[in-house]
Amino acid sequence: MTWSDFYLVCFLVGFGLSALALLAGSVHLHLPHLHFHHGIHLPHGGRGSEAPWFNFGTIAAFLAWFGGTGYLLEHYYHVWAVIAIGVATFSGLGAAAAVFWFLAKVLLADEVPLDPADYDMIGVLGRITIPIRPGGTGELVYSQDGTRHVSGARSEDGAAVAKGSEVIVTRYEKGIAFVRPWEDPGAGLDHHENQEERR
Repeated sequence: MTWSDFYLVCFLVGFGLSALALLAGSVHLHLPHLHFHHGIHLPHGGRGSEAPWFNFGTIAAFLAWFGGTGYLLEHYYHVWAVIAIGVATFSGLGAAAAVFWFLAKVLLADEVPLDPADYDMIGVLGRITIPIRPGGTGELVYSQDGTRHVSGARSEDGAAVAKGSEVIVTRYEKGIAFVRPWEDPGAGLDHHENQEERR
């Protein structure tokens, strides 16, 4: 295999991977993820996303530009092999860096990693929109991570809970929130203070 053949194979593989990635994006085909430990941390409001240096896009861009540049220099301009490798490598790294920059600054700019604690139902406050009959199931509306959600709800002790009642989730099983009426500790403290003042 000559250098020209090697560069041509690299170009065809890189171009094929790029075309596959484009096709996968247009038809929502999920490609296997490549996980590497080297990356850059992108801060976002105290949290961030991890953008890997080596991913499907950067590998495809490197191979396509490395192979294309090397093939042109070797096949048409007959440049010395060492110079051709150097220029082709520089070209490939430049293309990979451009793809990585686009990934980090545009595609992942608003990405925030999911924290399971943000979606824990225990302790969530909500309001009953469909009353819970004794031993029955009603409906709970609550806000979580800035979004309004609805869930089936049952009373923790099996008692009825009226529509509009403010409740707290004590456990969550199989899509059903078990709730009890929420009493604001501050409200109880204020009531106690008012009683003391009357005395």
